[in-house]
Amino acid sequence: MATSATRFDPRTGLRRALHELPAYEALDDPEAIAVEYGIEPSNLLKLDGNENPYGPSPKTREALRGEYAVHHYSDSEQHRLRAALAARYGVNAASVIAGAGSDELIDLIFRIFVEEGDRIVVASPTFGMYAFDALLHGAVTVDVPRDDRWEIDAGALFEAARGAKAVFIPSPNNPTGNLMPQSLIDPLLDSGALIVIDEAYIEFADAESLAVRAASEPALVVMRTLSKWGGLAGMRVGAAITAPETIELLLRTKQPYNLSIAAEVAALAALEDAELLDEQAATLVAERDRVAAAVREFGWIDPWPSDASFLLCRLTGTDGLSLREALRRRGILTRYLDTERLRDHLRFSMGTPQQNDRLIEAIRDCGTELGVAR
Repeated sequence: MATSATRFDPRTGLRRALHELPAYEALDDPEAIAVEYGIEPSNLLKLDGNENPYGPSPKTREALRGEYAVHHYSDSEQHRLRAALAARYGVNAASVIAGAGSDELIDLIFRIFVEEGDRIVVASPTFGMYAFDALLHGAVTVDVPRDDRWEIDAGALFEAARGAKAVFIPSPNNPTGNLMPQSLIDPLLDSGALIVIDEAYIEFADAESLAVRAASEPALVVMRTLSKWGGLAGMRVGAAITAPETIELLLRTKQPYNLSIAAEVAALAALEDAELLDEQAATLVAERDRVAAAVREFGWIDPWPSDASFLLCRLTGTDGLSLREALRRRGILTRYLDTERLRDHLRFSMGTPQQNDRLIEAIRDCGTELGVAR
């Protein structure tokens, strides 16, 4: 029997804040790129995602091949994993929470602290997830652009932080690779905002983490991840370190079983293999500096100083999109960032020494192809 009832329309039912929400610019699918460029997938060199080229550690691979209770829910309170992460970061387990990547924990901070209309502060160019989550939750993003050397405008940042709900700063920064001066922390905390320092790449920097300080400071949150150092990008394991009273709120409001059993098994094994992972990180740092010196010799590609596992390079005589396409034709995936300040730049993460040799030679060939070789 026909009725006159109006059925729910998801387009008109969408929250007002989401009507103009752009899609997050995630990485392209390697298999689709291989098909598009007529390249055998096994010949692709993936340097676009800042992933660990060595992959999971031996103990992680062994653990994932073992028997674990996938038919059971994971530990909602994350007792074992929080204890292992705390030992790694030199803090008490009460000051740590794990998430499905740092992305989940960033979103959780928005969900429990940021109201619609609140201001959050970033310093561009920077990790896009902060502004994405701000739009998702109806918050207003205040951008304090970095200078021409990608350094933070401290005075403008302090001014913007006053009256804001939260400030999000990666250190080292993505995509520029430089560290935030730790002298900024106290003035930022005095602003009254929640200060979130994202240390996704700190294992590749010659710098001390802020984790120990954050463990007793309710207004300071430090983000860490096992995606880069631990080679677990696909398993999605991140951590936040802050004072126990803030952790208690995060634990109370997160999804109960946010981490899979497999992710917990992989993370615990990776932390047991920390010595090997630290050695691999040191190799990637050495490779980063070697690659930077090698490509700088070409005269048209200038890497910025980096404390991360990647290089952002300024190009002369060509643009980032043209170089990205030339490298794709050679089976090498890199990251082009389509913003006004970065269109003459290209970012690529470090591979193994053999992979980096291939990258260097490919960039040399691209310079000839693009007519910019000197």
